Amino acid sequence: MADTNSASHPDPNVLVYSSPEVAQYYASLNYLTACERLLFEQYLRPGMAILDLGVGGGRTTPYLSSIAERYAGIDYSASMIAACKEKFPQLEFDVGSAADLSKLPSASFDAVIMAFNAIDYVFPGQSRAQALQEIHRVLKPNGLFIFSSHNPRSFLARVSWNEKRLRDMAESITRPNSGLFRPVLAGLTSLRAAVACLQALGKSLRRSFDKLPTRSFWRGSGYRMDAAHGGLMTYFSIPQQTVRELEENGFQSMRILGDDYPRPSHLYTTDWYYYVFSKAEITGEK
Repeated sequence: MADTNSASHPDPNVLVYSSPEVAQYYASLNYLTACERLLFEQYLRPGMAILDLGVGGGRTTPYLSSIAERYAGIDYSASMIAACKEKFPQLEFDVGSAADLSKLPSASFDAVIMAFNAIDYVFPGQSRAQALQEIHRVLKPNGLFIFSSHNPRSFLARVSWNEKRLRDMAESITRPNSGLFRPVLAGLTSLRAAVACLQALGKSLRRSFDKLPTRSFWRGSGYRMDAAHGGLMTYFSIPQQTVRELEENGFQSMRILGDDYPRPSHLYTTDWYYYVFSKAEITGEK
């Protein structure tokens, strides 16, 4: 699937996320990923003022609002904000673009969160740059920016299977204390490993056809159309270029974590990365 020149296309993502069906889907989610929980627990502190930017259907709202002295959620989809207000009527939500936070005073938040790769759906590139500038502006000195972003080079699928399910299957065939149990389990594991290798190979080939022809794969960053929800203009960036982009906008890197945590991340297998940056003062900024 070819990359798209962001300058020649209007933003299609707002229409997708404004769909009642898409908003309902996101409103039904109520979990934190392992990476989110780890980073939130390590870097966020009770009493912070937290801006949940690209809040979606409020998936991260219960946790973030529970520790925040002030919590605010913003999304450019009115349908998403309506869902949030229905679920959490006591909290502060507003329709707005990450590229224009003019309603918010400068240095008013201790942390800005953009979960679920929300920064990647700010389109076109000029709006993305403006969003980073606005996030820097509304953060207090040393404030935190926590977000995740797609990796353009993740085309290799990991080989994996459910070991507990295999053990349960072996126990359904013979008793665990039987002399046959270990040979049965070993046989099932060998069979499942072979199947898992074939599945990973097939998935890797499909990803290769999808990603290797794109400019973002070879350049390390760029927009391309992703098939999610019928088609979303999505930004992809390798960690090295993400760090460079954020540093150019006045941030300092603190932590990078692959979405496959606690397994080791790798540039060709990790689908997206989680980032923690702190606000650094830009020279000449008042």
